[in-house]
Amino acid sequence: MTPGGGEELADWRADRVGSARRGENPTVLLRMRTGWAVIGDTQHLPGYCVLLHDGSADRLTELPRRDRAGFLADLSLLGEAVEAVCSARDAACTRANYEVLGNAMHHLHGHVHARYRWEPEHRRSGPVWLYGPERFAPEHALGPRHDGLRAELAAALRAITAEAYAPGTPGSA
Repeated sequence: MTPGGGEELADWRADRVGSARRGENPTVLLRMRTGWAVIGDTQHLPGYCVLLHDGSADRLTELPRRDRAGFLADLSLLGEAVEAVCSARDAACTRANYEVLGNAMHHLHGHVHARYRWEPEHRRSGPVWLYGPERFAPEHALGPRHDGLRAELAAALRAITAEAYAPGTPGSA
């Protein structure tokens, strides 16, 4: 699902967290304890998602240790959902990879990439970024054809977090 374009598109992308808080970010899957789980703008590797921290931190080490652990736990739950959904949809899905970079977007966020056996062999062993600009090609842009994937990711994430956040569950608050 993507917005109409033009000014509206630029507005929500300029402040992804603020637009999520206002209910204007069309990529939001779920509000988690530490941030917003969103489906990636590009689906070069189907299932790509991001956890946007709901705070002002630029890097993980700016958070108190307990908050870091919470963010990383939420990122792992998002990865669990990505891996479950993508593996059920495509038997070639082998795992979910995680990255917390911060080089381009100066706001704490973590990437979750589903990885597949159908990827070129020379790309399977390295980070997704080695694909280069091709991962942003128009044919990979998030759109209506991803509505089913988006719905499955949101449902899996709701189920996983309901269990993980339940009172009495180890690690729950």
